[in-house]
Amino acid sequence: MQPINVLYISYDGMTDPLGQSQVIPYLQGLSKLGYAFTLISFEKAERYEKNRAAISAMLQQSNIGWQPLPYTKKPPVLSTIWDLQKMKQKAVALHHQKQFKIVHCRSYISAMVGIDMQKQFSVKFLFDMRGFYADERVEGGVWNLSNPLFKQVYKFFKKKEELFFSAADYSVCLTKKGVDIIHSWKHIKNQPIPIEVIPCCADLDLFSEKSIDVSLLRQLKQQFNLANNQFVLSYLGSVGTWYMLDEMLDFFKCLLRTKPDAKFLFITGDASGDILAKAKSKGIPEACFIITPAPHKQVPTYLALSNCSIFFIKPVFSKSASSPTKQGEIMGMGMPHICNAGVGDVDEIIDEKSGVLIKTLNDAEYEKAIHTLLNTTYDSTYIRQRAEQIYSLVVGVEKYKKIYQSICR
Repeated sequence: MQPINVLYISYDGMTDPLGQSQVIPYLQGLSKLGYAFTLISFEKAERYEKNRAAISAMLQQSNIGWQPLPYTKKPPVLSTIWDLQKMKQKAVALHHQKQFKIVHCRSYISAMVGIDMQKQFSVKFLFDMRGFYADERVEGGVWNLSNPLFKQVYKFFKKKEELFFSAADYSVCLTKKGVDIIHSWKHIKNQPIPIEVIPCCADLDLFSEKSIDVSLLRQLKQQFNLANNQFVLSYLGSVGTWYMLDEMLDFFKCLLRTKPDAKFLFITGDASGDILAKAKSKGIPEACFIITPAPHKQVPTYLALSNCSIFFIKPVFSKSASSPTKQGEIMGMGMPHICNAGVGDVDEIIDEKSGVLIKTLNDAEYEKAIHTLLNTTYDSTYIRQRAEQIYSLVVGVEKYKKIYQSICR
């Protein structure tokens, strides 16, 4: 059978961690099922220089044709318009060579090219939204609506959003909560539009108790001066725009009342200065913290230093369509976690057997959560099984395959 040619467009780079965890694994899985991918991505110069060879080899192995383009950062808005022009020219030139059946667009910038290709060449357009882009830019403080330019850009993208959902042959959203919101919008044509939920899947082969390197774990315990019975709370990933560092530190401060020798382990590439400055302002000693980066393959071993992991995310509108990758990774390890309510499908995914959901972020609720956490015996097998049901890459790839089959009929 002749393979089906698919153009995949991402404004994120494949040399970025996000491209490596949330694009390449899906394309590798779908390539095995008879889809021939050409991948356009936008690469940041430093990361491209460092990781190009490894990513190129990985993609070649799966017969994925990679067309990397340079990402332009400045000036705001104009740089994106310039990149969009390059994206469109490259997509059209490639279509003349390959005659794509599907254009799979990751997020809103890429979708602007996808919808044009659908009109111009009758290619099937898959809108993989990834989140409410315009609202994320506002709520993340990137676009200030008191600035007339950003107000216009916001309105422009909200109109485009309506068009993408109305015209797409299929859409993908990360959460059920996001789908319910989209299906409630009266301004979108063709409701209820065809849309599938595929959360941010995790590499559950890597994030597994089997991946723990026991001798490295022993070394790390010595290096960080951890006793065998010492309670360790972990946080995985960057402490960026959406993560509520203040509130997580407040939680840890409450934990110290019950477990005075507890440690807070940050597995992050971020500099430690901001974390320690905030901790100091709250009266938490620097000695309570371990802040360290970890090579990707060793993250499961670093996580295994902890008894429990935590993440608090701003519960704003745009996060209703958000799926934290770290939740799948932590659950893949069979580890309980603590998180806050009101973010994507997090409330539904966490249950009393896999961790603690905090509905109101204050000391009284933290004390209750800590009491529950310390007095519950968590079954790692159960937590791992939940991860496999919800976050398995195999399940994600199968869902994409069904969408591709449906729109190619």
